[in-house]
Amino acid sequence: MLQRRLRLLQAVSLNMSMMVGIGPFITIPAILTTMGGPQAMVGWVLGAIVALADGLVWCELGAAFPGSGGTYHFFDAAYGESTVGRALKFLFVWQFLFSGPLEIATGAIGLAQYASYFAPALRTPMWNWGSVFPGLNSPVPRFHLLALGVMGIVTLMAYRRIEMAGRLVVVLWVGMLATVAWVIVAGLLNFDSRLAFDFPEGAWEISSVNSMGLGMALAIAMYDFLGYYQICYLGDEVDDASRTIPRAILISVVAIALTYLTMNISIIGVVPWREAMKSSNVASDMMERIAGPRAAGFLTLMIIWTALASTFAIILGYSRVPYASAKAGHFFRYFAATHPKGDFPHRSLLLIGGLGMLACLADLTTVITALLTSRILIQFVGQIFTVFAIRRRPEIMARLKFRMPFYPIPAVVALVGWLFVFGTSQWLVLGYGIGTLALGVAAFLVWDRLTPRRAEPER
Repeated sequence: MLQRRLRLLQAVSLNMSMMVGIGPFITIPAILTTMGGPQAMVGWVLGAIVALADGLVWCELGAAFPGSGGTYHFFDAAYGESTVGRALKFLFVWQFLFSGPLEIATGAIGLAQYASYFAPALRTPMWNWGSVFPGLNSPVPRFHLLALGVMGIVTLMAYRRIEMAGRLVVVLWVGMLATVAWVIVAGLLNFDSRLAFDFPEGAWEISSVNSMGLGMALAIAMYDFLGYYQICYLGDEVDDASRTIPRAILISVVAIALTYLTMNISIIGVVPWREAMKSSNVASDMMERIAGPRAAGFLTLMIIWTALASTFAIILGYSRVPYASAKAGHFFRYFAATHPKGDFPHRSLLLIGGLGMLACLADLTTVITALLTSRILIQFVGQIFTVFAIRRRPEIMARLKFRMPFYPIPAVVALVGWLFVFGTSQWLVLGYGIGTLALGVAAFLVWDRLTPRRAEPER
C-alpha cells in the first residue's frame, strides 16, 4: 500500500526540479532562433501566463481528485466507466507511452550533451538514422550512449521507498537552486542592456512569419515549464493532498517563471544573441566569458547535477501512471503490483525506465518538438473540459478545498494557449501528434470491444 509521506517541501522540490532540469540550458538558443532575436523572450512571458492558467486547472482537479496517476486518475474519477471515460483513460495512457519516455529522455540526453563539454569526442556521430530510414539525415552522437547509461542509473535511484526518494529529491533540488542562482547572479553582475535588447530590424512587425515564430517560441517555453503538475502523479503519496497539491503547483509556477525570465535575460546580456543562437552549451559559454574555463567547467558540472535532478523527478512521477491505470484495469494487470518491501510500483518504474532508455537514442530536437503535439489534445485540452464538466456537478463542488479564482477565465486562457501551440506546430510534428492519436482511437475501439468494463487490480 502506498504511504502518504510527501509534504509541501518535497512537493515543491519535486515540481521545481522537474521544471528546471536541463530545459532552459539547452533551449535558449532554440527560442532565440524561432524569431531571430531577443524579442523571442515574449514567448517566455506568454509561457508563464499559460502555465499559471493551466496550473489552476491542475490545482482544481488535484484538489477534487487527489490520487496517483495524474491525468489518468482525473479522467477516471470524473467520468468513470462511461464511454467517454473509457476512451479518455485509454487514450491518455496511449499518448503517455509515446510522449512520457521521450520527455524523460530529454533530461538524460541534455545531461550527456553538456558532459561533452569535457569530452568533445562524445559529439562524434556513431551512426546516421538515414541508414535505416532513407532520406533522413539524422546523425546520432556518441553522447547518446552516455544518456542511455544515465537513464539506467536514474531508474536505480528511483527504485526505493517513497520517503527515501522524497529526501533525495530535496537534496537534488538544492543543487538545482544553487546552479540557477549562480547563472543569474553572474549574468546580472556583468549585464549589458545593449546586448540583451539588441532587436533586429522588423522584430515587432505583425506578420505570418513572426506569428509562427511566436508559436514555436511558446511551445519551447511550455516544454521548459512542464512539470508544475508533477506532484499530481504521486497523489496517493502526498500528505493532506487536496491542500498540498494546489499550493505546490502555484508556488512552483510563480517561482520558476520569475527564475526563467531573469536567467534568460541575464545570459543574453552577456553572450550576444547571435552567438547564443549557435551555442550548444550557452550557460557554460557565458561563464567562460565572465570567469574563464575553470569556472565554466564547474558550472557545467552543476548543470549536469540539475539535469540529474530533473530526470529523477520525472521518472519518479511518471512511473506511477502505468501503475494507476493497471490498478483500474486499463493496462496490463502485471504492472498494478507494488514492491513487497518498499511499497512502490516497481514493475511500472522498470517499464518507464526501459522505454526512457530506448528514447535516449533519438535526436534531442526531434524529441522536444514531438512531445507537446502528442499530448496537447488528450491531456491538456481534455483536462480543461473536465474542469468545465465537474463545475456542473454540485456533489463534487461541495467538497472542493480549492476552487479556481476568476473561473472560467484561467481555463479559457489555458485552452487558447495550448491550441495556439498545437496549431502553429510544423507539419511533420503536427502529423506525429494527429497520427498517434488516430492510431490510439483505432486501438481503443478494438481494446474496448475485447476488454471487460472493469478488472480487479492485482495486489
